[in-house]
Amino acid sequence: MTAPFALLAGRVFDGEVFLSDRAVVVRDGLIADLTPAPPAGLRTVRLPAGAILAPGFVDVQVNGGGGVLLNDDPSPAAIARIAAAHRRVGGTTALLPTLISDTRPAISAAIAGVAAAIAAGVPGILGLHLEGPFLSPQRPGIHDPARLIPFGPGDADLLTGLGDRGLTLITLAPEAVPPGTVAALKARGARVCAGHTADDGSALRRALDEGLDGVTHLFNAMSQLGPREAGAVGVALAEPRLFAGIIADGHHVGDAQLAIARRLKGPERLMLVTDAMSPVGDPDERRTFSLFGRTIHRDGNRLASADGTLAGAALTMAGAVRHMSTRGGASLAEALTMAALTPARFLGLDGRMGRIAPGYAADLVALDAGLDVLGTVIGGDGDLAV
Repeated sequence: MTAPFALLAGRVFDGEVFLSDRAVVVRDGLIADLTPAPPAGLRTVRLPAGAILAPGFVDVQVNGGGGVLLNDDPSPAAIARIAAAHRRVGGTTALLPTLISDTRPAISAAIAGVAAAIAAGVPGILGLHLEGPFLSPQRPGIHDPARLIPFGPGDADLLTGLGDRGLTLITLAPEAVPPGTVAALKARGARVCAGHTADDGSALRRALDEGLDGVTHLFNAMSQLGPREAGAVGVALAEPRLFAGIIADGHHVGDAQLAIARRLKGPERLMLVTDAMSPVGDPDERRTFSLFGRTIHRDGNRLASADGTLAGAALTMAGAVRHMSTRGGASLAEALTMAALTPARFLGLDGRMGRIAPGYAADLVALDAGLDVLGTVIGGDGDLAV
């Protein structure tokens, strides 16, 4: 483990507010102190003028990165490559690798790969997000309709097979599973979100009574707010108990809708996600990739199939913070909260990550004035610690 050190920055965001001219003291992988000046004799790294030091970003929806998709390669090496890419280009220090709708054997393989990655100490891997395959065929998005299957006996045990080796997040369409499914998954320790749903709102409210935690990529691949039916969007915006992930990339959600969601949900319940695919941090900078036999094209940070269906994003968390704070109606402090403390709270980890405070994990990101990543630290180790 890296020897104790301090990071000195002109602007430090502690998870909720900005502080001026602070030193963050790191010892044994934890934040030991947040003080106006570093202790005498302690090795100190001074960040460039204008830099911001903030809690490392937490992303609960990462399909791929570094040229790799989890569906294509769920090995620990591939998972490590995904995490490293998002850390380097996006400032993400903790994430959930995400498997989009696939077969039951593929789910088992993803669980085994994530468990092995965590056991091997791959930095930043919190667990697994299973997005599907129990989704509405009316709202598949880019998911392969052939891989959307009925929920059956044993599927609750399958989906929660990671157990206490890591966190499990499951996205499902409430109307596509039997009553009691959400409660059964929650009893097994999972967090559950609604997504890819055509429900008018009634099944979602039932799921909420069973312990539903949130909704996946708000506004996208879900029933919309209507004049009489709330739809998934209406329930999500109106229900204060629900968290909501949102993709702030300028393509998935309009800027006015981002501002509406921020106003109604608040930064305490609205969290930024990337829904990132393999092009993020891809060293080969490929302009196309294959997803279940469909060619996906990249145009900037927009990813779409030939028929125009959005296929995740080439978005980083730093990019999402930039868009949300410049075009999405949020202050920079709110956007940074939505990228770290809020997802940590959603995952039940806000007692140890998402803040810069004594006793919290030394998971940090340094950003320049344009919100590009200067470097990161995870558990006290990283390019800011040297």
